[in-house]
Order: sequence, then C-alpha cells, then structure tokens
Amino acid sequence: MDNITITIKPRSYTPQPCKMCISHTSCVTELKIMSGQKKQFHFDCSTPEKYFVMEIQRNIDCITGSCPFGDVHLSPSGLPRLNKTFIWNVKASKKVGLQLKFSTPWLRQIGPTEPCPDLVTYNISNCIDTTTVNIGTFCRNGSVSRVKVQGGVVMSLQIPWDASLTTSGFNIANRSSIKRLCIIESTFKGASSATLMSPNYPLGFPEDELMTWQFVVPSNLRASVFFHNYSLSNCERKEERVEYYLPGSISNPEVFKLSDTQPANIAGDFHLSLQGCDQDAQNPGILRLLFQVIVQHPQNEENVTYFVDLSKERNLTMTILPNLMPSEGRLAFEPVCLICKDPRTCDHNLTLTSGTVHRISFLCNDLQRLKITAEKTIACWDIRFCHRKSYALTVPTSIAQLPIRLDKFVWKLLAPEEINVEIVSPSLKLQQHVSELKCNASYSYGIVSTTQRKELNLGVFCPGGAIEKIQMRDNITITLRTFGKRFLNESVNQDLKMSFVPFIKEECIFTVTPDPEDKVYLQTPNWYDGLPPHVTVSWNITVPRKQAAHLTFSKDRMGIACETGRAYVNIKEQKPRAEEIVRREDEPLPEPLDMYHHFWVNISNCKPVDKKLLSLQFRVTFMQRKTDLVVIIAAVVGAGLLIAIGFIICCIRKKKKKNQNPAVGVYNANVGVYNANINTRMPGKQAFFRKRREDNNSHVYAVIDEAMVYGHLLKESKGSVDPEVDVYRPFDGPIGDVPPTPPPLSFRKEAKVSDAQDLPSLTLTDTEIYTFAHHKPEDSQSNGDTNSKSNGDMSMSLLENKEQEGSME
Repeated sequence: MDNITITIKPRSYTPQPCKMCISHTSCVTELKIMSGQKKQFHFDCSTPEKYFVMEIQRNIDCITGSCPFGDVHLSPSGLPRLNKTFIWNVKASKKVGLQLKFSTPWLRQIGPTEPCPDLVTYNISNCIDTTTVNIGTFCRNGSVSRVKVQGGVVMSLQIPWDASLTTSGFNIANRSSIKRLCIIESTFKGASSATLMSPNYPLGFPEDELMTWQFVVPSNLRASVFFHNYSLSNCERKEERVEYYLPGSISNPEVFKLSDTQPANIAGDFHLSLQGCDQDAQNPGILRLLFQVIVQHPQNEENVTYFVDLSKERNLTMTILPNLMPSEGRLAFEPVCLICKDPRTCDHNLTLTSGTVHRISFLCNDLQRLKITAEKTIACWDIRFCHRKSYALTVPTSIAQLPIRLDKFVWKLLAPEEINVEIVSPSLKLQQHVSELKCNASYSYGIVSTTQRKELNLGVFCPGGAIEKIQMRDNITITLRTFGKRFLNESVNQDLKMSFVPFIKEECIFTVTPDPEDKVYLQTPNWYDGLPPHVTVSWNITVPRKQAAHLTFSKDRMGIACETGRAYVNIKEQKPRAEEIVRREDEPLPEPLDMYHHFWVNISNCKPVDKKLLSLQFRVTFMQRKTDLVVIIAAVVGAGLLIAIGFIICCIRKKKKKNQNPAVGVYNANVGVYNANINTRMPGKQAFFRKRREDNNSHVYAVIDEAMVYGHLLKESKGSVDPEVDVYRPFDGPIGDVPPTPPPLSFRKEAKVSDAQDLPSLTLTDTEIYTFAHHKPEDSQSNGDTNSKSNGDMSMSLLENKEQEGSME
C-alpha cells in the first residue's frame, strides 16, 4: 500500500440517516486512511452504499523513481462494498510519453456527462504546466485500444458497489516522446462505428496544440469520417485544420478545413490530426470537434453513377438523406447509406442545387433507406412581368427517375399582397382529402397560405377529383408528398400549374367542375384549428348538363357564437333573379337543397367567443333532372297529337272532294283578317293548287261561330253586323271532323272580279307563314271572296250560298 490514500466520505453533505463510527461513542463524517495506517470503523445502517463513497488514490512518481510499468491492479483488496473511484496519478517528464493500453473489449468515448450502461467509467487527463486537460471519458466495449500522452497522466476508474470487476483493465508502458498532446488509437475488428471528441470537449481544445487519432481498419472494410459538431477559435497566427495520412495517397498529409466534407470510402489504416492555432488573447474563442468514423463493407451501389440534370431549373435545391439518422453511440451497429459526389467525398446527406448537372453514386446496401426532399421558389414582385404566365408545378424528370423515394417536394410561391396565386389542374383535377373520402393516389398536395398575421391551411389534395382551380391570397406553400412506388409512373401525368393573378377579396376561391358521377366532399380550411376570424372562403360549383346538384351540410348548425361580427353561409344559383339563401351563426344551416344551375357557396367567419372553431363540411351529389323527363314525355305526346290532327285533316279533305259538295260559305269573322298588303307567296314559286279559288275548298273556314247566323239573320240585320276581326277567340263547342285552322287567304275589297280572275290561285303550304293583321273599322265589311260580282259586302256571297242550299233541298 505504498503511497496510497483511502478516503471515505458521504455522497452528499446533507444530513444523512446513516453514520460512520470509529467507536461505540464516536462517529465521523469523513474518514481518511493514509499508507501505513490501520483503522477500524463501522456503519450504523444496513445500506451504507446509498450514503457513502470511497476514493482510492495512488501517486506514482516516474521522474525521481522507477515506474511500476505493466498491469495496474485494484488494490488494496477487502474494501467495503461502496461505490469506489480508483485514481492513478502518474508524474513523468514532459519529454517522455506514457501509453495506457486497454484490454479487450477496449473503450468507447462518451460525453463528459453521459453515463455508462454498467456504470464502470474511465477518465483520462493530463497536465500542461499547471493546466489540467481532460483527454476524454470512456465506457467499456468500444474501439479505443490505446491512449498515449505526453508527460504525466491522471487515470481514474469508477466502479459501482455491486460490480464484480477485479482488474483495472489496462497497463502502463513507457514510450518515447510523441511531440503532441496525445494520440488515441481506435481499432476496428469488423463493421462498426466510433464517436470521438477533442480533449476538453465541449470546452475548448488547448491553444496551439496538436493531437492525433490513429485508426486501424481491416483491409476488407471501408472507413468514412463525418464531422457532426465543431467550432473554431479566433486565430492570430496559424490556421486551425485537420490533416489526414491516407493509404495510397500521393499528397500526404492531405489538409482539410473543419468545414469541408471529410474523406470517405477509405481502404486501410489512416491517421487524423487536429491542429490548433495561436488565439486572440482578448477573444480566444473555442476550438472543439466531435466526429464519427464508420467502418463497413463495400456496398452494392458504389460502382453505379447517376446523373441529376438540374441545368434548366431555377431556384431549386434537392437533398438526399437517410430516412432515419443513425443514433450516435448505439451498441448494435447497422451499415449506413452514404451519398458520394466522387469516390472520396461522401456523406449521410447531399444537397444539389439548380443550374448544373450533378454526378452522384451511393454507398448503400438498401436504397430504400434513403429519401429525397426538394424545394423550389417561384416569386413575382411586379404583376406586369408575370401576369398570366404559367408555371408548371411538376417534379423534374431527373429527380423522379432516381431509384430513391421522393419524400416531399415543396414549392414556395412568393408575391406582395396585391398579387394573388391561382392553381389549376385542368385534366386530373383535385380531390380534397376528408374522412368520408380519403385520397388513395400515390401522391398528395398540402396547400398552406401564410402571412405575418395568420396561416390558412387549405388541406390535403390529391389528383382525381372535381376541383379545377384554387385562387388564394398571400404567400403560398405547396408540399407534394409521395406514397409507395407508383409515383414513378403516375408522376408523368402531373398537370398542376400556377400563375399570378390580380387581387381577390376572398382569402380563397375554389372552382369545382365535377362530372355527373362524382360525389364531391368539401370542407373549410384549417379543418382542425377552425377557420380564422374574419376570413371568407367561396366555392364556385358547376352543375353538369342535364343534372341537378344535391347540396347537403354535414351538421345542422355552425356551432359557434360570435364576439364581434357575424358568421354567414350564403348559397346562390348563378341565374337571373336567383334567390339567395343566407344563414347566420345563430340560425340552422339549410336543409338539403337541389340546385339546377351553377351555384356559389360562401362561408364567412366572425370572431368567435370561447375560442370555438368554425369548421364546416358539405357534400354535393348529382342526379338526372326530373324536369327533363317531363319535357320528353310532353314532346312525345305533342308530336303524336300533331300527327293525328294532320291525319284527320287529310281524311276530311279527301272525303269532301269525293262528295263534290260545295262548302258552306260561312266563316267566323273572329278568326282573323288577311292583310292584303303582304305578299304571302314566295317569289317565283308556282301556286300549289292548279284550280282556281272558286273550284277548290281553300276558302272554307273550319271554325263555325254559333253566334253567327246565315242569310236570314243577315237579312234581318240588313247586313249591319260587323265582325270582330281584331280578336281571336278559341272555339268552345264541337269541332266535328276538322280541327280549327286559320284562313289561308283574303283579298282587298276593292278587287274586282276581272282582277281576281286574273290573279293566280294562292295558297299556303304547311311550311309557309301566314300573317294576321288588325282590320280597320272602315273595312269591316270588305272581306269578300274572290267569287264576288261587285263591291258589295259579304252578304251577297252568303245569300248566294243560301240559295244554293235551298235548291239542293
């Protein structure tokens, strides 16, 4: 027990329920036992390990005496079952290097506050002049096999009270000067990783010092170095850097800045050194470094090169990265995927920018463990230069065709307040993702409108719906996310486009153009957080031809109360004099509605009380119009009736011709008067009837007015009855065999017999137009037939016909 000091002290100096006593009457708080001393003590509790710790310190002087090189033992033995800390303080000349060699399973470096799983912890430090430098803290089971230090070293080992550890696990050897602060050797036997830190981490590396890490790598494995965290000091002279001695390199040492991408895919042993600088005395700063070395087998994809052509893109960046970053310091090693710009420049992440063609390769045994994220900015600051200019919101082909899943592609659409954004999907159209109708496509779009005051999340949309256009205010972020392997094929048909348009009053306008078989579900933006106060959203819904829309809200009321303003739901068909349906927040929402024309749905929010949310959903379905069926039936019935009437007329005319019976020359003056000033005969057209008017029945009127009496009535009235020629009165009595039809012809009263005989017989075909005109009062008795012998009134013709009737009798 030469030069050993044992100290037993409480874990904390607060009052303890357990005491350490050196006699039956005397108890002490702390007990120190020096070399050559023998003391007896006991604890007055059954669990002293909860309240006391033991520190065993051994001082070894290698400057004036001989050093006990070799295995270091845990002595003395038979110590109480307390948590113990063994400390070996070895003093040596600054020109001498000391080596601490560890037995397997070697050590793993951890952060200064990180605990070891088995609570067995090593700490190594040394002194530069009067300053103590912490080389590092280590646990068992790692790759650190040796640590070499310049001058003296302080080695500590913490062992829990219940550990079965019987040896220190290291030995001390004398070595020549290493001319640097320390050398840490890390030996890899197989695929694994090691996380290492600079001395004093996270505090600063000593000024103008040099240290080295040596890595022993089997020839069948490859090593890659990654700097995860570092900071630089303020240098007055020299420059902080790292230097590599790489196998096969013709330019050793290869110098890198800490900000550079570090070497990867290294075959064989290599060295890495960290060099400090002379720091500014007033503002020294901190030089520190935490890095990782990954050693694994060569991967399958290292010889395959891919070209990513972003030469025609603008304001685009894409990043390839792992789905999940490897956890630092984990015990179970899993090979990582690396992305390389060249054989020695690889990293977990790789960012590519637009304007050039990139050449990349992968060190990865499973490319499904990688993903791609991309972002593109489209901005318009002056509407004169970008109004109605269309921008395609599609994934570049060179990105979509990579054998890596595209996780998301973000478009940021930036414009001042007076310029708005219009998104159009003309062929695929968009479907809003709702719980009743979820998206099942291989990709979707998340659309968010943002300002400094609020954020309006429009929702998630996918292709294959009825929303053709969305107009929005403010800056817009559209995030495309993919699901599964189908996106590679479906991405070819993307048709989403955007353009900048003038200012709109609403925060958002949806244009919905569904197909007849569609069932459309729509809901207000910010579905989970509620529509923001004083925000208005509109839907312009097209009703397909020959269809009727059935509009249904998912709940009966808005479910809010307003603190300021009013919340409204407005529904209005797009037709002249359409009635507008308006509901306030204190009124029930409309019952299901049938809409026969294109219509608007407008929802406006107030400022609700009690932070209540306004979230509305409605459904639009389509059915064939019922009125169309009525029109079809009416048209069929009407057509059948016309055919029957035409058939009856033909039969009657044939019958009259067969009987050769002169028609009764009585007509209803109420039917109409022929306007002799209008020529009803088409130019150059021959009369349809070849017989003269007195030889055919064209002058026979089909309507007989019972109010009108034949000759004897005319004689009694002396022909003073004036027919009412300016009013048409439908026939109310029996019509007989012939339906009522308008008279085909009538002539001027001034027409003489000779003139009438010289006129060709005029008649109207079924397709010609006849004209009615109001008769002048003075011409009320001038509706004579072409058989009249003089300018007498119509009674002459009537009397002649009466005489003919008498002779026939």
